[in-house]
Amino acid sequence: MLLFTSYLFITGIAMFFTSWVSGLIGVRWTLVTGLVLIVVFAALAGASGTVGEIIGFRAGWGLGNALFISTALAAIVGAASGGSRQAIVLYEAALGVGMAIGPLVGGALGSISWRGPFFGTAVLMAVALLAILVLLRTPKQTAEQRAAARAERPSLVAGFKALGNPALLALAAVAFFYNFGFFVLLAYSPYPMEAAAKAAGVAAFGAHELGLVFFGWGLALAITSVLVAPVLTRRFGLRPVLFTMLGGLTICLVLLGVFVHSLPGLVTVVVVSGLLLGVMNTALTEAVMEATDFSKFFYVYL
Repeated sequence: MLLFTSYLFITGIAMFFTSWVSGLIGVRWTLVTGLVLIVVFAALAGASGTVGEIIGFRAGWGLGNALFISTALAAIVGAASGGSRQAIVLYEAALGVGMAIGPLVGGALGSISWRGPFFGTAVLMAVALLAILVLLRTPKQTAEQRAAARAERPSLVAGFKALGNPALLALAAVAFFYNFGFFVLLAYSPYPMEAAAKAAGVAAFGAHELGLVFFGWGLALAITSVLVAPVLTRRFGLRPVLFTMLGGLTICLVLLGVFVHSLPGLVTVVVVSGLLLGVMNTALTEAVMEATDFSKFFYVYL
């Protein structure tokens, strides 16, 4: 589990400073730097010889992830013509497609070698790096615009100061507990599934089969994040939707414990949880974006 912990711990800490980095070197070069770090450390993890080395390289990977993910939403907001709501849909659509296809590709590569998913990530992120370099252009600015941008540049401690906003502080607390549940489901559920499959006499349940399960999970997440969440938030409002999804996810985690020895039960709950997670991701992102005028810089807390 240190493979997740080292990665997420560094990601969480670094995200407090990504708005400062982005203000210093620009959105484009922040994205490029993040992708370069991901490519390098993913490849190093694939070439490593010990678990300890992988844990260390995953920490470096987490730094690149922080620079890329938090800046990507700000870049989409700047490029989208339909405002922050449309930007969120575009962001969640891309995230959802990755969540759906990633486990399938990872399962296929993992069935060949444990190194496969690491090298696969390095290759895919290298493609993303080339796309950023070729397709994302920094708009030309006048001297007045550059001066205004420098004046509005976030400080090194802007991330910590943002927590003085009660709305962002509350949403950060919600996101902390939500992400705890999210990654418990994502990181731990494969273990009881493999054990339940073995107990049921299902011999052929490995990386490929887990990839198929999480393909279903990711597909459910993608569909609801893009198609269902906007309808629900417009119809019922953000707070009722957030309360309902958090309650539903709590029930899913309880059911995973109840069905810990049942392979069909575990698979069903995991896929159903994807439906709730998709709505929750979009609604929580929208809540943060609408919390203050500066929240596009501080999405990092999620």
